[in-house]
Amino acid sequence: QVQLVESGGGLVQAGGSLRLSCVLSGRAFSSYTIGWFRQPPGKEREFVAAISGSWSGGITYYADSVKGRFTISRDNAKNTVYLQMNSLKPEDTAVYYCAANGYYSGRDYSKYDYWGQGTQVTVSS
Repeated sequence: QVQLVESGGGLVQAGGSLRLSCVLSGRAFSSYTIGWFRQPPGKEREFVAAISGSWSGGITYYADSVKGRFTISRDNAKNTVYLQMNSLKPEDTAVYYCAANGYYSGRDYSKYDYWGQGTQVTVSS
């Protein structure tokens, strides 16, 4: 059984930084692609970033809206993926979710099989 737990959300002023963590419990962590998605208030869930599993070399993907500001990384020894968020903007306010799958590497949320409960990020202006 794969479970994901996010942490690190909170309230921050515009221009500030946060680091989100996603811990995956289960076997073969390094083989999973891990993605970060977010759902702003009243809007659809959207892709943020993803990092592929060891089978495809840990390739990273970013939404255009976060490219250059956010960095996704993984520590396979700790079963953890991080999302470093810098230069935060009020429009980054959302519930952030991490998700995992073992066969797909990309931004289509419907391809992800396992989801965490989400962590709230609020950026004040």
